[in-house]
Amino acid sequence: MSLGALISGDRPRSRLLAAALIAILIGLALAPFLFPGTRSVDTAARVCVFIVLVASYDLMLGYGGIVSFAHTMFFGMGAYGVALASVHLGRGFDALALGSLAGALAAALLAALIGLFSLRVRAIFFAMITLAVASAVAVLVSQLSALTGGEDGLSYRIPRALTAAAKYADGKVLGVRINGKLVNYYLVFTVSLILFMVLLRIVNSPFGRVLQAIRENDFRAEAIGYRVVAYRTAATCLSAVAAALAGATYAIWLRYVGPATTLNFEIMVDILLMVVIGGMGTMYGAVIGATLFVVAQNYLQTLLAAAGAALAPVPALPLLFNPDRWLLWLGVLFVLSVYFFPTGIVGRLRQRQ
Repeated sequence: MSLGALISGDRPRSRLLAAALIAILIGLALAPFLFPGTRSVDTAARVCVFIVLVASYDLMLGYGGIVSFAHTMFFGMGAYGVALASVHLGRGFDALALGSLAGALAAALLAALIGLFSLRVRAIFFAMITLAVASAVAVLVSQLSALTGGEDGLSYRIPRALTAAAKYADGKVLGVRINGKLVNYYLVFTVSLILFMVLLRIVNSPFGRVLQAIRENDFRAEAIGYRVVAYRTAATCLSAVAAALAGATYAIWLRYVGPATTLNFEIMVDILLMVVIGGMGTMYGAVIGATLFVVAQNYLQTLLAAAGAALAPVPALPLLFNPDRWLLWLGVLFVLSVYFFPTGIVGRLRQRQ
């Protein structure tokens, strides 16, 4: 199958966008060699995971018009599936596979239940129901400390082949040690790439076209014979499975799972910001939004520190560029992005063509 058939004609339709996507793909594919260092590789792995997480949410919000606040719940289910399987079954690949599968199935079942019983109500009420369910699950995870580790979370061991202890070559290649940590990164990269391409194919399939029709006018879609609730429920389930697999991948990389890393509502807010910054209903917006946001989260403090040091002779400005004010600047950048790119970065770049 050709690449064009795989993405079903959904090309960037903008030279600048195509160049940005290619640059991000090359940057992530060669991140351990282009940006050596623990922090930069960890940032690249986070970008890979969040691209999938944001793209899976865009399937619901951007293509299906479904507003949900429970996406981090599905993300956490995948992560806790891997964690619990690794704790109880040992550090084998079978535990990782079984935990990922169990987390994805649990997410799909819960998404189906929420969808079937809640998607018949108006959008705002569905959003509130998902928020209530997600909050209840987060509280439950925190209280079941004997099983989930509570607020402290779970630390576990993964196969030695995916850790820095496993060495596959003597010395370094292009300044990088060829060890299990490198293999782990490329596992994260490969799984994320496959999941993103699957989501891209879904939204450009006949199923995806129907979802967009329902988003534009659900009454008209139902009038011509489409079962709106069934399609929305299916979209919710597919989105939940992708989010759970992203969570499982993140758990394999992080080797730690806790409420703060997967179930925190702040992560849900971050996902919304990434979707809006990149552009809803584009899929490529997930790539742009997640990359910009995660990089800003990890390096904005460093940039502010450098700017503050450079402006030290100027009165008052060093205080403005204090690294502790990075959240303020992140908010300013978000406001500016929404003002100058009301349809998201991808939408704006496509309009220029």
